[in-house]
Amino acid sequence: MTGSNGVVKGWDEHDPGVLRLPSGRLVRGRGLRHPLDPAAPTPSYGVYLLGDPPEVPWASRWVRWPDFRLPADRGETRGVLVDAWERSAAERVEIACGGGRGRTGTALACLAVLDGVPPREAVAYVREHYHPRAVETPWQRRYVRRF
Repeated sequence: MTGSNGVVKGWDEHDPGVLRLPSGRLVRGRGLRHPLDPAAPTPSYGVYLLGDPPEVPWASRWVRWPDFRLPADRGETRGVLVDAWERSAAERVEIACGGGRGRTGTALACLAVLDGVPPREAVAYVREHYHPRAVETPWQRRYVRRF
């Protein structure tokens, strides 16, 4: 979705799954097992945290990240999340995994850290502003604290 000037419009912060970071950047978290509302805007860029790469019609990055675990390559994941955070200033960025809570919540908490939330507070921030059960495992919480 682009405006009349050709610039990509951002997310509406009231849409389901959209997280407002402290800087005002908006990022959408989503579970891929849940159907996407056909009326909902599509992302201009997506980061998909899965065991296998998804097929999506927009620009995206795939991070090998098994369910309930941590990313296979933490260095690469950090770079992908930094890129997603930078893009979120001007693009509709989506972060997604199968269910939209554990891996997605963990990545959103990492984006919150990049946005200035102290690492020890990032999980609570995402649980308050995205989903109350985001970041499902103790090792995911530890990953955010060390991000």
